[in-house]
Amino acid sequence: MDGYEQNPFGYICLSKQGPLAIKGKKIRFRNIAVLLHLWLGLLSGSIVFIIAITGCIYAFHDELQDLTRPWRKVAVENKVFIGPTAIFQKLSEEFPDAKAAMVIYQNRERPAHVTVQLESGLHNIYFNPYSGVIVHVQNLEQDFFLIVERLHRFLLLPEGVGKHITGIATIIFVFTVLTGMILWWPKQWKNAAQNFKIRWKSRWRRKNYDWHRATGFYILLPALIMAITGLSFSYEWMHESMYVVGNLGNAESKEELLPHKRFDLATTHPEALDTAFYRTMELVPDSGMLFVWDQGEGLPILTGAYPTTLAFDHQSNFYFHPQSGKLIYGQFYDQKAPGLQLQEMNYGLHTGQYFGLFGKIAAFICSLLVAALPITGFFIWRGRRKKKPSIYTPATFDGP
Repeated sequence: MDGYEQNPFGYICLSKQGPLAIKGKKIRFRNIAVLLHLWLGLLSGSIVFIIAITGCIYAFHDELQDLTRPWRKVAVENKVFIGPTAIFQKLSEEFPDAKAAMVIYQNRERPAHVTVQLESGLHNIYFNPYSGVIVHVQNLEQDFFLIVERLHRFLLLPEGVGKHITGIATIIFVFTVLTGMILWWPKQWKNAAQNFKIRWKSRWRRKNYDWHRATGFYILLPALIMAITGLSFSYEWMHESMYVVGNLGNAESKEELLPHKRFDLATTHPEALDTAFYRTMELVPDSGMLFVWDQGEGLPILTGAYPTTLAFDHQSNFYFHPQSGKLIYGQFYDQKAPGLQLQEMNYGLHTGQYFGLFGKIAAFICSLLVAALPITGFFIWRGRRKKKPSIYTPATFDGP
């Protein structure tokens, strides 16, 4: 057919004359959007599916672990928690070669834990926070949910390689979502309702097309948020961009740099760790999660407090002298720059955790629908290839 070129969605007018060229620029723009949406989707579809389906599995990992792993809870006692020094002492007694620098405390019904490297790999060692007794040793190399997380982030490849593969696939996914929006955008809003529904009584190919288009519309915003926040885990430039965006374009740090001060000391005094821990508990008495971190030679002790257990946002931080345990610098969450607050809520936004149970359910459903998009898109492409050619243009094409 002279003047036409076949593409997977039908025929595109190439002629500069004739009735189909009246809106030539608009048609060419939509033609480009069709080709980008198709081939970028086919290129990244399998990786996007893996990322999305593992995101579904991981969405309720805390709740599922609480149901299946009794060691994640301890009996509440009318005692104060033992300090980091006692936990490090218990660790050295059981694992003489293990070295830990940070202790993470949860609420009163959960164990404290440290992360250490043992001969068989990286492990979490869980302690009763009232007595220091070890309640569980978790091999992180064999943990199901951590394997799912590594598959989600790195495809089980070395981090330096895997994060770029998933990162590039995520960037491509963002482009396919945006080009999908261009293709969906109705010419007349009075007829837009047909783009929001699935015609369940139509033939299978029609239902598949409607499902692809309608679900793509409904999850447009949350899918973009999850993709962009996910990129922050792979690329430092995205992480820094969130700081700039949160500060409304101001890239200058609004935080003091006192925490980076070095002291002429070789080691941290053990009592200073305990002092820092108990002082942090006084400063944030209602915290649901707290950590104490010996940052190493010459650096201050860093502590962090979160209002909710297992939720990594609204963090307050405090810095203590490594010998005396005296408070050097403190920064409550509401004193931080908006950009830093946005960076710290990134995990919660990505997983939906920031919005509680509703957010997790929304993230689960969104991830499931994202996983379906490459599949339904593939069947649209496959069906178009098998269908007899007919004269369609993207400007008038209304699906199968």
